[in-house]
Amino acid sequence: MKELLKDYPVITEIPVAWGEMDAFQHVNNVVYFRYFETARIEYFREVALMEEMYKTGIGPVLSETSCCFKLPVTYPDTLYIGSRVSELHDDRFTMEYAVVSKKLGAVATFGKADVVMYDFNNKQKAKLSSLLVDSIQGIESQVAIQQETL
Repeated sequence: MKELLKDYPVITEIPVAWGEMDAFQHVNNVVYFRYFETARIEYFREVALMEEMYKTGIGPVLSETSCCFKLPVTYPDTLYIGSRVSELHDDRFTMEYAVVSKKLGAVATFGKADVVMYDFNNKQKAKLSSLLVDSIQGIESQVAIQQETL
């Protein structure tokens, strides 16, 4: 599994809950967006984005998200969601996710999200701070040390 997530600097482990399955006996499609959200917030924690938001009033807003299902996931299972920033712009960035099933030993789902920076005080788009850009570039340049624990 380490090889499947080698390009993702932040890995989030999530156990599949019985209640996440639907009538078709696999994890319901909307649940994956919650998985992505959990992984995204973990990535934000790693780059101190939320701390910066509390200080400046400028934070992330999800503008678009998508999901590509490859394999059905069922309970019981443990998922490892790799997250990374694939594009970085002045006022936005694109995140990508890979959901790896421990039980299947394969990537079950890919996801993508566009995140725009927003000034909540002035109610308008904002630019990424140089501190945030440096933090993202720093984490993206590293090999995912967390993979050693998978």
